[in-house]
Order: sequence, then C-alpha cells, then structure tokens
Amino acid sequence: QVQLVESGGGLVQAGDSLRLSCAASGRTLRDYGMGWFRQAPGKEREFVASIGGNVGRISYADSVKGRFTISRDDALNTLYLQMNSLKAEDTAVYFCGARGAMHSGPTRDGTEYKFWGQGTQVTVSS
Repeated sequence: QVQLVESGGGLVQAGDSLRLSCAASGRTLRDYGMGWFRQAPGKEREFVASIGGNVGRISYADSVKGRFTISRDDALNTLYLQMNSLKAEDTAVYFCGARGAMHSGPTRDGTEYKFWGQGTQVTVSS
C-alpha cells in the first residue's frame, strides 16, 4: 500500500518562502513520476510541478516557473517543493501525487496520478 504524507504548509507573508515535503512509504519514489498540485477554495485542482522517475525530467506550471523548485531525495524517499517569492494567489491546499506506472515521466494531467496525499494548507497573506 502506497502512502504519501505532506507537511510543511503554514501561514506566511507575501514574498516569504516555504518548503513542502511529501514522505512516501510502500514504494520507491525515484522509480515513478511524482507531482505537486494545488486546490484553492472554489477552484479545481491545478498542476504545479512534476518530476519523472529515474532520469527526473521536470515540468512546471507557468504561474510558478522561476519561483518554485521540485526535487526528490532518494535516500529519504521524499519529494519536496521549495516555494520562494510566495504570492497571495499561491494560497491553496497542496497535494503530492504519485503515478501508477514504473519509469513514468512528468505529467500535468492529474488523472495520471494513482496515489495522493491528504494535502497541506499554504496561506499567503498580502
């Protein structure tokens, strides 16, 4: 059974930084595509960033490119999202997801992710 547990969210001011973590159990993260998505109140879940398995190709949403960095610590089996220069519009619940297929690449399509964490709240005050 795959479990993903996010942490690191909180309340910050615009311009601040946060690092989100997604600890995995039940599978080796480096072998699978992983992604971060977010959902703001009243909006649909949207893609933030993703990293492919093995080689680790990366993709970002235009809204976070240059500010957010996705990374993976294979030794700790943990996925990260470093968020810098946060804006009020970044306020959302952030979820990490894991694709079901081994050696899968990055993708913006949320339906391609088989496993999800419970989410962590990020609130940015302006």
